[in-house]
Amino acid sequence: MSLDTVLARIDGEMPAALDRLMDLLRIPSISTDPAYKQACDSAADWLVADLASMGIAAEKRPTPGHPMVVGHVDGPGPHILFYGHYDVQPVDPLDLWDRDPFDPALEETAKGQVIRARGASDDKGQLMTFLEACRAWKGVHGSLPCKITFFFEGEEESGSPSLVPFMQENAAELKADLALICDTGLFQSKAPAIITRLRGLLGQEVTIRGASKDLHSGMYGGVAMNPIRVLTRILGGLFDDKGRIQVPEFYEGVPDLPAEIAAQWQALDFDAAAFLGDVGLSQPAGESDRSPIEMIWSRPTAEINGIRGGYAGAGFKTVLPAEASAKISFRLVGQQDPLAIRENFQAWVRAQVPADCSVTFTDYSASAASEMGTSHPAFEQARAALAQEWNQPAAYAGCGGSIPIAGYFQQILGMDAMLVGWGKDDDQLHSPNEKYDLESFHKGIRSWARVLDAVSR
Repeated sequence: MSLDTVLARIDGEMPAALDRLMDLLRIPSISTDPAYKQACDSAADWLVADLASMGIAAEKRPTPGHPMVVGHVDGPGPHILFYGHYDVQPVDPLDLWDRDPFDPALEETAKGQVIRARGASDDKGQLMTFLEACRAWKGVHGSLPCKITFFFEGEEESGSPSLVPFMQENAAELKADLALICDTGLFQSKAPAIITRLRGLLGQEVTIRGASKDLHSGMYGGVAMNPIRVLTRILGGLFDDKGRIQVPEFYEGVPDLPAEIAAQWQALDFDAAAFLGDVGLSQPAGESDRSPIEMIWSRPTAEINGIRGGYAGAGFKTVLPAEASAKISFRLVGQQDPLAIRENFQAWVRAQVPADCSVTFTDYSASAASEMGTSHPAFEQARAALAQEWNQPAAYAGCGGSIPIAGYFQQILGMDAMLVGWGKDDDQLHSPNEKYDLESFHKGIRSWARVLDAVSR
């Protein structure tokens, strides 16, 4: 029986596959909120049961946080590990959703049918494309084409605190020839892409404190130092007029882009105007001497993600606040050391805090960048398989986001990861009204069937 038979089965079973995805999407598995702990447990149980329905031995493994799901099926050829995560982002602000985020529905839009729900694209819909490909393959052949380990996490959206210890404790069980990760997207929402560069991520919160309590701005304004004034002055100096980040030694370890990679990216004909225009912008920010695609895929960034201080409610309150804080994230590339950058950033801030004020820091994630080697034959086999499904060649691309699991596979398990996904730029990840195109779900399943066929041969 040929691959065509598997693809035909996928096409015929789409309604049932969609129903299964809808069932998983109904589970509000928000990992960062303790109120949803039971829902995360339920999502893990659902995946164990779904794997078992295919005859795949799977278990829910406890961690100090949310459980892992691990399953194994034996087979010939290479040993593949497939990773995905079943947890989702919070849904706030709820009033900006057009429907209940955990009441999934298939909607008609100007661009075609979409699956609307929290987690539809990140990452339940993507995860299920691989499971549905395996289901169709097993339904046709009675077995899978190679040895596969299934590894599903429940804390990806809350910093993965249990992930590294779990991988270290279970390294012998999890190690494979190659990892597959489906948590990325199509290039410009239309072309398949294999991600080979991932930026690291450093999170930092800064809190400036001044007076012992909030003060009346008429009595103390001008004479008492305002923490918001201190904080905004520091944040305003984070960049120079060319967009370069001013933290000392920040660019230590940032490599120049190889000429051959630059040429390949140039050939992709990235439409920066359309990319920004889709979100109501027109002018690239950041480093003025770098191209937009270079800034997204291969350059480090610093972004102010939120500021808090004083009175921000309805009406007006003339208060001089006792404290102000900001959350700042750094995307890292190359050999940048996140811990060294954290230390340099904190020293840079401290040097700018005046008398009568103090500063404290809250540390969040600190993961280095990672780059995938493409020498494993599966990479070129997958590129050819994806070209057959999408009728255009798959690009080796970078990713503006951070997926630390890929680096952990390299560091802890000694194996490279192939990152392939079917999301689109307008999927509204982490935002209200998240969606996943029905085409992405359907062709994603077909794509994984083709990849499994290619790498197993």
